[in-house]
Amino acid sequence: MKYITKTVWILSVVSLFTDTASEMLYPILPIYLKSIGFSIMLIGILEGVAEATAGLSKGYFGKLSDNSGRRVPFVQIGYALSAISKPMMALFVYPLWIFFARTIDRFGKGIRTGARDAILSEEATPATKGKVFGFHRSMDTLGAVLGPALALLYLYHHPQDYKTLFYIAFLPGLLAVVASFYLKDKRETTAKKKTATPFFSFLHYWKESPPGYRRLVIGLLAFALFNSSDVFLLLKAKQAGLDDSMVVGIYIFYNLVYALTAFPMGAVADQIGLKKVFLIGLALFAGVYFGMAANNNTLLFFGLFFLYGVYAAATEGIAKAWISNLTDKRDTATAIGTYSGFQSICTMLASSLAGFIWFQFGAAATFIVTGTATLFIIAYFLVATKAPEK
Repeated sequence: MKYITKTVWILSVVSLFTDTASEMLYPILPIYLKSIGFSIMLIGILEGVAEATAGLSKGYFGKLSDNSGRRVPFVQIGYALSAISKPMMALFVYPLWIFFARTIDRFGKGIRTGARDAILSEEATPATKGKVFGFHRSMDTLGAVLGPALALLYLYHHPQDYKTLFYIAFLPGLLAVVASFYLKDKRETTAKKKTATPFFSFLHYWKESPPGYRRLVIGLLAFALFNSSDVFLLLKAKQAGLDDSMVVGIYIFYNLVYALTAFPMGAVADQIGLKKVFLIGLALFAGVYFGMAANNNTLLFFGLFFLYGVYAAATEGIAKAWISNLTDKRDTATAIGTYSGFQSICTMLASSLAGFIWFQFGAAATFIVTGTATLFIIAYFLVATKAPEK
């Protein structure tokens, strides 16, 4: 695998450790916050503020990375902030401190995302983008398997000892930071003219960007507006009679499928085209949501979550690879950061919309609306976008 360079390996290992730390806490975070006095509403506000912070900062720091011609410092600082936020969550239980710690974590994600994906793009050719981004997604998502599994193992032996898990999660986060110091910026990365970078300057990129980029991102954001949190899928499984351990198990199963199929899907995309694989992924997504609307069978849930893992493998890394093929090399971090920022905000709105439909019309209506909207979005991609050159 000569196309998986040393730099791609290091970035992938960094993501593996970071995601292990984050996903170790993901299933227990709401339980922990409730145990220290947070209401459901306050948890919702906390997550909304954290995601908005990440979203807005992705575009700005992507633009800053392109303007400075530097990538690695943004990656190192971003992962360091995410690592130190873990023990901060357990150190004090005051709401303002928890808000600060959670926002630091998401801010770190905002700082590193555009620069990291730009490095991945620079390490690939148009013919290997699918494999490179797919390999990174595979390693990253492997952390989403290891993290919850380690959390379950710890809580089995130490029930309800949530606070210690936050300190344990600092260890893989620290390993990620150490690994990031083996990264080096490429000498040929050129800075743009030395100018100030206002916080919302990345918004100007939308007007300056290639038409193909705009058409692609419009479709991606339309999909993000209906692609609500995975929590709704897990809630549906819980509602159908799966116990808590089974729900966590099915979440781990989904991430395992995602991790195992992301690299092969990237390789297939390099052969037949990024657009074709992406649309296959959207079709699987629609099928899963229609299936969720009608299903109450435990075994079928595993089948649906298997397909959901393949969908994720066929879309998440592929979308960024596609974007990077449509933009100038000097604007890659801005292009991906701008898309990722708007995507964060759209995803937040999607979860609010899904929650409203679920509350007013029931779970089945939520999944049917999302599945139907996805079919229209597939039609848009078929008509409005062209496949990038391989």
